Amino acid sequence: MQSMGPEPSMLAMRIAGAVCGALVSLVYMMPRSAREAAARAIVGVACGLVFGGPAGVALAARMGVSDLLSPDETVLMGSAAASLAAWWVLGVLTRIADRAGRVPKG
Repeated sequence: MQSMGPEPSMLAMRIAGAVCGALVSLVYMMPRSAREAAARAIVGVACGLVFGGPAGVALAARMGVSDLLSPDETVLMGSAAASLAAWWVLGVLTRIADRAGRVPKG
C-alpha cells in the first residue's frame, strides 16, 4: 500500500517556512502579551503548514517565477507567506477588538 503522507523534504520546507514567517512577523508587529504571542504563533505555523503549497504556487505564478523555483522553494515561500499573513491578520483583529473594548486587557 502506498503512503499518502507528504515527502519528508516538502514537510521540512513547510515547517521551516511557517516558523520563519512567524519569526519575521514578530519583528514587525510585536505581541502585547505572551498569550497573544503564543496564539499568533500557533495560528501562523498551522496556516503555513496547511496553505503553504497552494500559496507558494499562486505566488510563484503571480510573480512569474514558477519555472525558476524548485518545488521545495515554492513550498518554503508559500509557507512563509501564509504564516506571515495569518500573523498579521490575527494581530490586526486583536488590536481592533481591543480598541472596541471587546477583549479584556490581560
